[in-house]
Amino acid sequence: MSESPGMESALRRARQAHGLTLEEAAGRLNKITSGRADGSQLSAWETGRKRTGARNRRGLSRLYREAQDVLFAHQDGQASSVAEAAGTGVVVRVLTRYTELVEAMVGVAAEAHEYLVVTGSRSREESYLTAIENAVEQQPDLVHYRVLYGPPRHSELADHLVRLLELRDPAERRNGVRTLRIGVVPQSAMEQHFVASESAAVVPLPSFHGLEGFDCGVLLGREAAVGLVQHGREALASARAVETVEAVRALWERRGGPRGQGEI
Repeated sequence: MSESPGMESALRRARQAHGLTLEEAAGRLNKITSGRADGSQLSAWETGRKRTGARNRRGLSRLYREAQDVLFAHQDGQASSVAEAAGTGVVVRVLTRYTELVEAMVGVAAEAHEYLVVTGSRSREESYLTAIENAVEQQPDLVHYRVLYGPPRHSELADHLVRLLELRDPAERRNGVRTLRIGVVPQSAMEQHFVASESAAVVPLPSFHGLEGFDCGVLLGREAAVGLVQHGREALASARAVETVEAVRALWERRGGPRGQGEI
């Protein structure tokens, strides 16, 4: 499993010193603790996005032969996460024009190498959807997650989902990880809109210029991006999988609701 960049913690350095991947370390930890940790959890612990529980702290200390106060110092400081420690420093740029917003979102998709998480059911900007498809087609190891909030609102998005399923089989795994997951979360969930890679993210915002939909946004740096990737993973945990072209078509047939402008 690929690693998500973040704080270079003692916990991460210890794993790397032992020559272990995230999944390998999780497997060895589970043998010690009889637990069910996975590579995603270890990544969250290493970057400080989540705190490690007492049992797994003892297990990791034993695995790496290192004191707990050294391994988990990055988790025990005043800041509860890397993004919190960075504060407003996670904001790279405020995007005040639609063209800037699209350019930034295309850039996140084009520059993703490990993870690409996209949320929302309203995308229809051709250049943005094409950038996602190119990333999936050209990088077999890229893990792509698409979180939908209800059926696609536009035919462009439905067609895009079909193309993703034609480009990659959802059952395909690389390094033990499924590299394409499309899911629909419960309709009671509030719709989220963002695109995030392992190193950057864009969150669209309501227009600063009037009732023109979401045509502004913020470009975020690595610390926030890592957290949003985890957000997408957790959202998919409660999502209904969409794994066939027929499933996409069934969603499109059940579409409904208003068609906003300036949606991407």
